[in-house]
Amino acid sequence: MELEACMLRLASILYPLITIALSGNLIILFVAIGLGSTFYLTLAVFAGALLSLPLAWLLARDLSTK
Repeated sequence: MELEACMLRLASILYPLITIALSGNLIILFVAIGLGSTFYLTLAVFAGALLSLPLAWLLARDLSTK
C-alpha cells in the first residue's frame, strides 16, 4: 500500500511537467507542418494531456521501484 501511495504522489508531481513538455512539442510540430489553426493547436494540447497520463504513471513506477 505504501508503494502505491508513493507512486500516485510522484505521478501527480510528474504529470504537469510531462504535459507541458509533450503539449509544447506537439504544438511546435503542428505549426511546423502547417496546421496552425486554433482547432489543431487545441487538439495538440488535449492530446498531450491525454498521452501524459500513462507516461507519468510509467515513469513514477520506474522511479519508485529503484
